[in-house]
Amino acid sequence: MTDVAITGPDGGEVIELGPARMRILEDGSVTAHRLGIGEITLAPHSDGPPQHRHAEHDEGFYVVSGQVRFTVGDQVHDAPKGTLVMVPPGAPHTFANPGDEPAVMLNTFTPDLYVQYFRDLRETLARNGVLTPAATAEVMSRYATTPATDFA
Repeated sequence: MTDVAITGPDGGEVIELGPARMRILEDGSVTAHRLGIGEITLAPHSDGPPQHRHAEHDEGFYVVSGQVRFTVGDQVHDAPKGTLVMVPPGAPHTFANPGDEPAVMLNTFTPDLYVQYFRDLRETLARNGVLTPAATAEVMSRYATTPATDFA
């Protein structure tokens, strides 16, 4: 018999990253690393990571509450509760919470390799006391992810 994993509302691995909180719901251990799932909570009036591209994984965002602003290249999209954003490899993207209340998103990684990115960010923050864009980009580079500065 195959075991089923159940993560309750207080379960998962919580990673505090300043104005962002990532709760890892599936780190790939149950899905044979085909899929990772997290819950991101963004504080009001906070930015996400520098705009970037993934080379080896798809990323999905489902807005559970609040409103999230996605920047894709030079295009801006406001995504209210109930919006799904799917980002294929190579697409530049970032997100922010411009609103007055916390925003919550379900975040998927296919395959799961980006789960470790959040753990590495936590270690970088603990070591340096702050997450600079340069430090974030260095951690991203470990996971086939690069800053996106041109949008051709």
